Amino acid sequence: MITKLSRDVHRLRIHKRIRQRVAGTPERPRLAVFRSIKHIYAQVIDDRTGKTLVSASSNEKAEKITGGNLAGAKAIGALVARRAVEKGIKKVVFDRGGYLYHGRVKSLADAAREAGLEF
Repeated sequence: MITKLSRDVHRLRIHKRIRQRVAGTPERPRLAVFRSIKHIYAQVIDDRTGKTLVSASSNEKAEKITGGNLAGAKAIGALVARRAVEKGIKKVVFDRGGYLYHGRVKSLADAAREAGLEF
């Protein structure tokens, strides 16, 4: 009997396959995206040292952003890009985290590009 994989297990398999090719360096760190039903998270990561350089999420107390919609994803993309540019990071590698490049993930990426990140 063939059993169907859950959506999250399938996404994690795709994410593992993507991570074999995409890696963040000090010159060009990785912009990783995670989305849940209510929130969206973005991190700029240097994989050589294993450090998160910049992060932004929709559940931060200081920022009143809802992450479950396109507007929240755009706001988080602009916020993470602004924080990265302040730290001197201009170029990144985009890691969609196994999600389709569509909807909230795409709007976050577009907003980050508009705010000054190159990828």
